[in-house]
Amino acid sequence: MWFSWNWEAVRLFTRLDIEIWNQSYQNPVYMLGLLPQERLEAALKDDSFLASMDRVYADFRRYLEANNTWFDQTHGEAKDRVVAYFSTEYGIDEGLPIYSGGLGILSGDHLKSASDLGIPLVAVGLLYRQGYFQQYLNADGWQQEFYPENDWYNMPVHLERDTQGNPIRIDVEMADRSVIAQIWRVQVGRVPLYLLDTNISENAPHDRVITAQLYGGDRDMRIRQEILLGIGGIRALTALGIEPAVCHMNEGHSAFLALERIRYFMEKYGLSYEEAREVVWASNVFTTHTPVPAGNERFHPDLVLHYLGKYVQKLGLSHNTFLGLGRENPKDSQEAFCMTVLALRLAAHCNGVSKLHGAVSRRMWKNIWPGLPEHEVPISAITNGIHVRSFLSHDMADLFERYLGPKFVEEPMATEVWQRIYDIPDAELWRTHERRRERLVAFARRRLSSRLERRGAPSSEVAFADEVLDPRALTIGFARRFATYKRATLLLQDPERLARLLTDPERPVQLLFAGKAHPADHPGKELIRQLIHFSRDERFRRSIVFLEDYDINVARYLVQGVDVWLNTPRRPLEASGTSGMKAAANGALNLSILDGWWDEGYSPEVGWAIGNGEEYDDVEEQDAIEGRALYDLLEKEVIPLFYNRGRDGLPRGWIAKMKASMSTLGPMFNAHRMVAEYTERFYLSAGASYKKLKADQFASAKSLAAWHKKLRKQWTGLSIRKVQVDTQTDLKVGANIEVSAQVVLGKLQPEDVSVELYYGQLDSEGKLTKAVGIAEMERVQTADDGVHIFTGKIPCTQSGRYGFAVRVLPKCQDLIHRYEPGLILWE
Repeated sequence: MWFSWNWEAVRLFTRLDIEIWNQSYQNPVYMLGLLPQERLEAALKDDSFLASMDRVYADFRRYLEANNTWFDQTHGEAKDRVVAYFSTEYGIDEGLPIYSGGLGILSGDHLKSASDLGIPLVAVGLLYRQGYFQQYLNADGWQQEFYPENDWYNMPVHLERDTQGNPIRIDVEMADRSVIAQIWRVQVGRVPLYLLDTNISENAPHDRVITAQLYGGDRDMRIRQEILLGIGGIRALTALGIEPAVCHMNEGHSAFLALERIRYFMEKYGLSYEEAREVVWASNVFTTHTPVPAGNERFHPDLVLHYLGKYVQKLGLSHNTFLGLGRENPKDSQEAFCMTVLALRLAAHCNGVSKLHGAVSRRMWKNIWPGLPEHEVPISAITNGIHVRSFLSHDMADLFERYLGPKFVEEPMATEVWQRIYDIPDAELWRTHERRRERLVAFARRRLSSRLERRGAPSSEVAFADEVLDPRALTIGFARRFATYKRATLLLQDPERLARLLTDPERPVQLLFAGKAHPADHPGKELIRQLIHFSRDERFRRSIVFLEDYDINVARYLVQGVDVWLNTPRRPLEASGTSGMKAAANGALNLSILDGWWDEGYSPEVGWAIGNGEEYDDVEEQDAIEGRALYDLLEKEVIPLFYNRGRDGLPRGWIAKMKASMSTLGPMFNAHRMVAEYTERFYLSAGASYKKLKADQFASAKSLAAWHKKLRKQWTGLSIRKVQVDTQTDLKVGANIEVSAQVVLGKLQPEDVSVELYYGQLDSEGKLTKAVGIAEMERVQTADDGVHIFTGKIPCTQSGRYGFAVRVLPKCQDLIHRYEPGLILWE
């Protein structure tokens, strides 16, 4: 799949036959099968083509064989610690349709950047026979779904075989039967992606369809898919001879892998459940993507036990203990089993996908760590990024090659490289951008025309498709999943005002929409229908277009050709979003609610913000206020800036904003930066813990498990008896408040715990503000009755009123972090 982010490789296929390339939907295997033999023979005699092929192939070999990647140069000593990345979908290229949207594109970008950076990573997913649905609209504008069959023998996938040439297969127990899966491989540059497939004759019809559709079926189907992904995925790696040092769960769908890793260590190395859990917890990484509780995968306990009841026995767990792993309150027998909770409990390294989403996630899941202040909940944030070369237009890539130099390919996350965008002449950048807008308009007209013909529309309506849109007009794009919280129709709430904007003969504006609603999301489908009916209004027919069947191909045309990328979610429901990053890399300007990535990416120099980050209880009021703010921005800032041209016809102010956006946002919201951050913050630490806990026949894991067992047993014996403060009426800034505390440790030793001062300034209600400090107290004395005396100091760095509390937490040098659920004592 290396070709998918290397334009010169794509150009080889288009030179052979661009019509067949498009007919095959940019699937190189299928394309070569359709190509007449005479065309291949003609290419053999084409010296120019052969020279290009040799050059591209030489680049490809250099890429695969390079031993000076970022990882080689910075962390080469950890090359033997393999990271296994699990995701339910992967959007790598349009010719491999096993993705639905943003989560899949992010997964694909993660693999591409891991390949570019040389990270020792493998990936695991499912091979969907029908993938995600293709979208078409009926005459009323209502979304219809079509599921085409994928022919894997004509796609860029390879069946994994053993030394005798037989397909490698694994078994996964589900209830009273065993499901068999075979393994296919997609080679994403240096990274192998292994995909499980149950559509084989040995399985019952009920099981052959487990890998039929992405996000299809009922709850029964979903849990079987997730058992296959998590448990089956680990078994697939084992069958291939891979024992990963680190497992990264991208969203909660694959969380069952944590249980299978525990079972694997118990069975292979004779460890207890607690000992195996120490190894797995320390070496698991979990990324959550969903900022609303209802969006997280939950299953009825009876359904979970139906499929995993016998499996749990192998772990030595009771049903209640097992179900408690997936519950915020393990003692609540009525609570559903949540995959996100399971992942959070069995991964030491957890994160959201933007700074704002990290804060939202800590607030959502704080009940898993009762007694812990929200800001200390062990969920951090690594903001998403995009694989720039996968979405950058070839026109812009040519510009970058000339002015940014080869380092753009080698170090696309380097800020100093992106600063060279200012060296691109304004006229050259604007001409490049205008060509891409013209290409987008032509694409939209062709696509609209073909859809109308397929629907049997009158010839006059089909002919009208050639008149829609203006290749010179300000073009605004909105493309994403049609969920109600994304508010695709926010801009349509004042038709009269919108009509004045779109039909201004001097300063015309046009809107392009695309996106799918989940097949079961009827409110989302209704939004699409409303939009279609709105676009049929005579005032808007030429300036509002909905592009059906949104996918990677449509996305490329949009992010490369629009002037403005519009995003209008209800804050804080957009975890991150990446489409705006793709648009920004191509020179489009973002106009967005301050949510997800834009909350940290926005500044007045690089785009526009709708509102100031407010959050509302009344959604109708929110829509009205933010809708008016959107119209105001368009009328007063966006449109005037676009149409303010100099004598040379160039919008100098707009171009300056384009350059600021590209140079500022490009290195920040970049998948290379994202994957390097995962590596240095999580993968290396998790891999080192795995190596340490496994050493000397798991000596550290066994010791840590025994310590945890003692800690949990003795924790209730802790108490804080008396706290004394060396008080004065007034203290000056720079002084210290001295505090002593009498702590009863019972059968625990002082080195088992950290006694701390948790302090900060108080607000008007006498509560600690978020800006708190933590100071560990020192043991100074042990009284005859076993009471330990600890002392500490609170620094008074600012004037105001201070408050504090004493608390006790676990302490051990082998802990990744000390936040154990339920193990915190406050005075």
